Amino acid sequence: MKAAIIGATGYGGAELIRLLHYHPDVTLQSFHSSSQEGESIAASYPHMQGIAEKNLKHIDPAQIAKEADVVFAAAPAGVSAELVPELVDNGARVVDLSGDFRLQDTGKYEDWYQKKAPDKQYVNQAVYGLTEWLETDITGTQLLSNPGCYPTAALLALAPLVKQNRVDTSSIIIDAKTGVSGAGRKAAAATHFTETNDNLKIYKVFKHQHTPEIEAMLEAWSGKPEAITFSTHLVPMTRGIMTTIYADAPQDMTAQELTELYQECYNDCYFVRVKEQGTYPSTKDVYGSNFCDLSLSYDERTNRIMIVSVIDNLVKGAAGQAVQNMNRMFGLNETAGLDLIPVYP
Repeated sequence: MKAAIIGATGYGGAELIRLLHYHPDVTLQSFHSSSQEGESIAASYPHMQGIAEKNLKHIDPAQIAKEADVVFAAAPAGVSAELVPELVDNGARVVDLSGDFRLQDTGKYEDWYQKKAPDKQYVNQAVYGLTEWLETDITGTQLLSNPGCYPTAALLALAPLVKQNRVDTSSIIIDAKTGVSGAGRKAAAATHFTETNDNLKIYKVFKHQHTPEIEAMLEAWSGKPEAITFSTHLVPMTRGIMTTIYADAPQDMTAQELTELYQECYNDCYFVRVKEQGTYPSTKDVYGSNFCDLSLSYDERTNRIMIVSVIDNLVKGAAGQAVQNMNRMFGLNETAGLDLIPVYP
């Protein structure tokens, strides 16, 4: 199976190259860039020299669709909105890593992203790919919208409780922290070494564009529209997301009951690991891997549930989940190309 990667010079694109290089059923067909056409990928990423080295090609949707069996669009929000429809119209099967096709409500997309929404017919066609909770067979799907990094960590943490009505959805507070790679490769003052080193910074207070994505899925699962409190912080590390979630329980329970509920829900999900009661994950536990590690606790004094979720933002939060979804789209083993031991230390 031949794969093309658009936006190969970004961190998500580079991670796609790393993962697909080892995929037993995939050949890397072409890498594409709008800004570095003709250059070798090794000029941007010297670690790929002699391993997955190709020259970057022009973005020609018709030609890409003709040559590749699957196209990964790792372009920025707003760019995918224009590019992906051309790929789809030319018959390509696409996994889009931007936020452009995640929200069915295009008005909310424009409010939160401050960009023109894509054509509604393509939004309606897109399947939202939170892989472990896909409720339909996506074999044959033409356009899959890969979830955002924060929503992946938060929704995997909340799904069992929300779907089984074991939590007060109006009380959900999500406190999330990410490494600097989540901001992308483009230089900016906010992610400059001297700004981030020895520093912890809150950003996009009550304005993060992933908020409506999380709320939309919680509403789909619970049947109730609820607003969440969602805060995001930048921490001085390269990779990783830790999401700590607080919510009120509708009835008394125990931490052990919560843990057993999650272990049962995720029993057949290889990439979600539920920690034993009383142990908590760290971002290093999943570094460089497609795993999401979860831990549950319950405070009897406040009747409050706490869930800790960790992922690698570039893998399970982006490229890894995209490959996992591609595997499902083509009827392949879901772990193909992804069965990697996390990097430690």
